[in-house]
Amino acid sequence: MTTDGTSDNRPSKNQRRDAARKKAKQLRVEQQKKDRRNKIFLQGGIGVAALGIVVVVALVIMNSIRPAVPGPANMASDGLLLGEGLTAVTTSALQPDATPVASKPDATGTVANIRVYVDYLCPFCGEFETTNGDQIAQWVESGAATVEIHPIAILTGRSAGSQYSLRAANAAACVANYSPDDFYAFNSALFVDQPEENTVGRSDSDLQDVVKASGVSKSLSEINTCITDETYKSWVIAATDRATNGPIPNSAISAIASTPTVLVDGKQYQGSLKDPKEFAAFVLQSVGESYSTSTSTSTPTPAATTPAG
Repeated sequence: MTTDGTSDNRPSKNQRRDAARKKAKQLRVEQQKKDRRNKIFLQGGIGVAALGIVVVVALVIMNSIRPAVPGPANMASDGLLLGEGLTAVTTSALQPDATPVASKPDATGTVANIRVYVDYLCPFCGEFETTNGDQIAQWVESGAATVEIHPIAILTGRSAGSQYSLRAANAAACVANYSPDDFYAFNSALFVDQPEENTVGRSDSDLQDVVKASGVSKSLSEINTCITDETYKSWVIAATDRATNGPIPNSAISAIASTPTVLVDGKQYQGSLKDPKEFAAFVLQSVGESYSTSTSTSTPTPAATTPAG
């Protein structure tokens, strides 16, 4: 007697379990290989990326750190001094790391020595210039005063990354170097439609336009190149550091804490920036005090004599 049926050829439970284990082991091995391969690729990619970052940083550093160059001519004191007729007092360029040579103030006590530290992004500097620029020019033109302007860049970080404060001061230095007698006009022009803080300010091309519009006609090509090359950038940074760290020669203050800082015969003006009469009165008072000091001399006492007998 035979039994009618088919034989069961399906894997047993143990066989299926063994097959699953082998498959799992195979998958683990393949995954480990894949992980090692990805790790190698990842490390290689990170290495390439890191190398790229190093190259970029190196290029930035190389482009930003330039060899120190001499400062602009006619600014050996870190400022440009204008005398009678608004004529610049010429000086040799200040060499890198050299100590500035302070301008000698008028010793007679009859000429007001006005010194102004300005940042071309500073709105208060704009107010002072708008209020007093014309009358200062008249005093200097006539010989009643001298004016020495020190461009500094303490607001470089407030121009949306464009470093306008620094670039404008560099442009002023370019004009001082190549066309010093036009410096006052350019300085005044920078405050017309002055850019506001936290804006990008003027581009280099805009600064070149201001140079031309202010009436500078001498060495325009050299000045334009000086602006785009930022020739005196390192000097502006150094001059700003010197001003903010002090000492400030021929003055009663130790360092420049803000702009504008206005000194008349060494005394700091702290009055209204919008009242030209108040500033004029301060100048008159300062000159009067300087004149009194310069003319006050001790009268010698005659020596006692013994009458002849």
